[in-house]
Amino acid sequence: MKPIPISQIEETRQAILDTVCSRRLTPEQKVTGLERLAESLIDVIEVPERYPGLKAAGIICDLAESNGPPRPRYIVPDYGKLFREGCRFLDLPPPGDLDEALNVLGIFIRHVPSVTNFPVFIGFLDRLLEPFVIREERNQAKKKIGLFLRMVDRTITDSFCHADIGPEDTLTGRLILECEREEPKSVPNLSFLYDPVRTPEAYGLLAAETALVSAKPSFANHRMFLEDLGEEYALASCYNGLLVGGGAYTLVRLRLGHLAAAEPRLDRFWQNLEEAAETMMRYMDARIAFMIRDSGFFETNFLVREGFITPERFTGMFGLVGLAECVNTLLADKSCRFGRDEEADKLGLEILGRLDELVKAHGNPYCGGTGGHFLLHGQVGLDTDTGETPAARIPIGEEPEELIDHIRHCGLFHRFFPAGIGEVFVVEASARGNPESVLDLVKGGFSEGGRYFSIHSRDSDVIRITGYLVKRSEMDKLSRGNQVLQNTTALGLGAVRNARILERKLR
Repeated sequence: MKPIPISQIEETRQAILDTVCSRRLTPEQKVTGLERLAESLIDVIEVPERYPGLKAAGIICDLAESNGPPRPRYIVPDYGKLFREGCRFLDLPPPGDLDEALNVLGIFIRHVPSVTNFPVFIGFLDRLLEPFVIREERNQAKKKIGLFLRMVDRTITDSFCHADIGPEDTLTGRLILECEREEPKSVPNLSFLYDPVRTPEAYGLLAAETALVSAKPSFANHRMFLEDLGEEYALASCYNGLLVGGGAYTLVRLRLGHLAAAEPRLDRFWQNLEEAAETMMRYMDARIAFMIRDSGFFETNFLVREGFITPERFTGMFGLVGLAECVNTLLADKSCRFGRDEEADKLGLEILGRLDELVKAHGNPYCGGTGGHFLLHGQVGLDTDTGETPAARIPIGEEPEELIDHIRHCGLFHRFFPAGIGEVFVVEASARGNPESVLDLVKGGFSEGGRYFSIHSRDSDVIRITGYLVKRSEMDKLSRGNQVLQNTTALGLGAVRNARILERKLR
């Protein structure tokens, strides 16, 4: 193990003391924070030579994963197997009715880790529960589902927890939407897999009505994800497209705005882009190799032993942010702006095209489910980011005047990101009386090549920050120095202050 600099030890000791003595953190949040601080001291992998300099310059961001990760960042278990066969390790038999199904699922998800130690995917809830729901009296089934969702919201204190419904219309899916409309919650995040052929209009409208009240579900282009990932995929965490029975070993992000700022000459930028991308991917290789060979996770964890996940279904996520700032910096002498000028958008497409080539050319032996390659991911940003826009989005305050132009812009860029990218639209509260307009936005956006859209009303308490959900009322409590249940509330408050989240163009 590499020696730890004295300065880092002292900083970590102070951070540990600050965490222990915090008046704003709950006991569970303190424990989670202390775990992350301990993990930050692990430094055992051999990093590429250029990596430390690129990290120090803010060009590569490791998203607070350690240099000795003990488990994959995102895990997407096969919950269908759980319901068919039960779980030996947890001594859970296959469920026989709705009460048992919700009990089994509730127990199991508490044992699914991630980088935050909370599950980032809790299943296709409609498909899992439908066989049991249709045997129940409707109101009783709704009550039980509502209580389960409340339990998830109150016990999984992290809004990167995600569930999926759709594309087929189910009674269970309708009950979930009704429960979320009547009691809006920030956990779990929810995606609606939409297919214009398989999804009935009335079901899509119910999803739109619910989104206008509770900021969920978001709408995923089912056909696009099928084409990129195959039938057995799921949306997890924010909007991450991953394989069922696997997940993502790691997510590292390239900060394109910082890369361009370090050398704004376009002729030099291309070489710097290649060097930074290759360095980042070799760093991801090192992380994954440690996880597979040294951490013991894939040898000992019950999820692997019982076949709920297999390493062959995992991949690595090559994340990026700041495409807009990158383009604007490189074209500063021409006063071209990303999202407004054709030349700027063309350069953005060229940059993504080159990154797409580099990622597909880089092989990793442990990413069998995605052809031995990493996947591009439009990362949502961090609460500490300033002056750098998530993924390939247009900066807040510079959105096109016409909504159709904004939607078409998404369609230009979303195709590059099989591991997920999304856009957020905020609409007038009056849209609640016209959910048809929201569904038209989704259908039109998907026909133009959009991958994932989130919509919420201006006056909603639950709002989408970048890819995750937070309650305004909870952010207000936290800003006054009070404790809050969800640890992601602090991330949301930081994003509001640093990234102008509440200033998105009103539609």
